[in-house]
Amino acid sequence: MPRDLRVKEDSHPVGWATRYIEILRTGEPVSFRPRGASMKGRIESGQMCTVTPVDPATLEVDDIVLCKVGGSEYLHLIKAIQGARFQIGNNRGHVNGWIGPQAIFGKCIRIES
Repeated sequence: MPRDLRVKEDSHPVGWATRYIEILRTGEPVSFRPRGASMKGRIESGQMCTVTPVDPATLEVDDIVLCKVGGSEYLHLIKAIQGARFQIGNNRGHVNGWIGPQAIFGKCIRIES
């Protein structure tokens, strides 16, 4: 029977950004072309995005971060900061939820065509 390639040996689901998160955790930047319309107006589908590791204490509202909310991976905006919690949402008015600093893996520093 073929193995489900979306599940690792330890049974944690593999999302679209898993390999980028693994690289960011080593301290290296990543570049990729996310797809979708949730960030339209800030990031168009297929634009090259460069994300670098970040100290969450330096983040501000309106920064674009690679993060995980409720088990899903997003390259979305910080909508609000409350103490050590960050509210994450897209550029179309949807809020994904609140996360702690351990769920933020990098900050988008460059967007190119």
